[in-house]
Amino acid sequence: MTKPRRNVQFQHRGSNGHHGRRPSVSGSSEGVSEPGSPGPKAMNGTSEKDSTPQSEYEKKKQTFITRTIWSFVMIFGFFLAMFAGHIYIIGIVTAIQIVSFKEVIAIANVPSRAKNLPFTRSLNWYFLGTTMYFLYGESVIYYFKHIVLVDRVLLPFATHHRFISFMLYVIGFVFFVGSLQKGHYRFQFTQFAWTHMALYLINVQAHFIMNSIFEGMIWFFLPASLVITNDIFAYVCGITFGRTQLIKLSPKKTVEGFVGAWVLTIIFGFGMTNVLMRYKYFICPVNDLGANIFTGLQCTPNPVFLSQTYTIQPPLLLHQPPFTFSIAPMQFHILVFATFASLIAPFGGFFASGLKRTFKVKDFGESIPGHGGITDRMDCQFIMGFFAFMYYQSFIAVYKTSVGGVIEMAVQGLSVEEQVEVVRGLGKYLAGQGVLADKALRCFEEGLPRRRR
Repeated sequence: MTKPRRNVQFQHRGSNGHHGRRPSVSGSSEGVSEPGSPGPKAMNGTSEKDSTPQSEYEKKKQTFITRTIWSFVMIFGFFLAMFAGHIYIIGIVTAIQIVSFKEVIAIANVPSRAKNLPFTRSLNWYFLGTTMYFLYGESVIYYFKHIVLVDRVLLPFATHHRFISFMLYVIGFVFFVGSLQKGHYRFQFTQFAWTHMALYLINVQAHFIMNSIFEGMIWFFLPASLVITNDIFAYVCGITFGRTQLIKLSPKKTVEGFVGAWVLTIIFGFGMTNVLMRYKYFICPVNDLGANIFTGLQCTPNPVFLSQTYTIQPPLLLHQPPFTFSIAPMQFHILVFATFASLIAPFGGFFASGLKRTFKVKDFGESIPGHGGITDRMDCQFIMGFFAFMYYQSFIAVYKTSVGGVIEMAVQGLSVEEQVEVVRGLGKYLAGQGVLADKALRCFEEGLPRRRR
C-alpha cells in the first residue's frame, strides 16, 4: 500500500477556489510549456525578467522623444505667434484658458451621474461663456474706448456691459436652481462650486495676462520666460547637487534646486530685460492690433526703460569718492519678477500636484503628447501672469489722460448739448493753432446743431 505524499498541491478550478491561497504552478498557464518546446527561460537565452526592463526603457525613450519634439513645436509656435502680432498671442491665451477649463472640469466629473443630468455640462460651458464675455468686454472697453464709444452699434453694449454680463449670469444661476434633481443635490452643488473655482483660478487670472499683453508684449513674454527658465534651472540644479526634499507634494523637488534656480533666474532676467528694452515692439502698449515685428509700434517709452544715473556715497571712514553708475529702473524691478517666478510661482505647480493627487490622476489631460494636459504646463503661468499685471499697475504704469478716457468722460458725463459745445470749442482751438483751416471750421460749425436759446 502506497503512503500518501505530503505537501502536494492540487489544481483548483477557478480563482474562487483558492480562498486566498497562493496559486500552484500547475494552475498557472504562463508557467506551463508545451511538450517538446523550450520553457520561457530557455527561449533566446533570456528570461521574462530581462525583457521587462528593456520594454520599460523603450517606453521611456519614446516618451522622451515625443516630449522633446512637442517642446520644440510649442516653442516655435509661441515665437511665431509673438512675432506675428499681439492678436495671435491673445488667440493663444484664449485657447489655453478654454482647454484648461475643460481639463479641470473633467477631472471632477462623474460620467454615470452626468448622463442622468444632461444640463450639467451645458451649464459649465454657459458659465464659461458668460465669464469670458464679461472679462473680454472689460478689456476691450478699457483699451479701445476711442473705437467702441464712437460706434453707434457698440455704444449701448459698452455703456451697459456690466449689467448685461450680470443678467447673463443670473439666467444661468436660475437655470441651475431649476435643474436641481432629488438624489443628485450633492453632485450638482459640487459641480457648481467646482466650476466657479475653475473660472477664478483659470479665466480670471488669464484675463489679467491678456491685459498685460495690451500694456506691452514685454509684460507677457518676460514673466512667462522667467517661469519656463526657472523650471529648467530647478531641474538641472536638482539633478546636479540636489539632496534635501523641498515639499512632499512634489518628491523630486529639492531645496538646492529651488535656491539654485532662483539665482540663475535672476541672472537670466537681467540679460533678457536688457535685450527686450531695446525694441519698441516689446515695450510699447498696443495701439494697433494689426502690428507685428516688422511693422513695429511707436510710443513714448515708459521712464522705467530709460537709463538713469545713480550715485552711491561710500562710508566717510573710507575716504572714497562717490560711485556713480547708470542703469534702467527696470533692472531693479526684474529682481522682484525673478524672485516671484522662483519662490512663489512654483507653488501654483504644487497646488496642481495636490489637486491631481486628490483625484488620483497623473495628468490633467492629454492635450500635448508627452506633456499631459495644457493645465500641466500652465499651472505656474497663471499666478505669475496675475502677479505681473498687478505689480505693473501698482509700481510701473504711468497714468495719463488718453483719447479714450476723454471720450468716455464726455459720453457718460455730459449731455448731448454739452458734447456739441465741447466739439465746437475744440474746433475753434484747432483753428487758432493753425491745425484746422478757417474754411473747414466754418463748414464744421454749419454741420453742428445750433445753440438753444
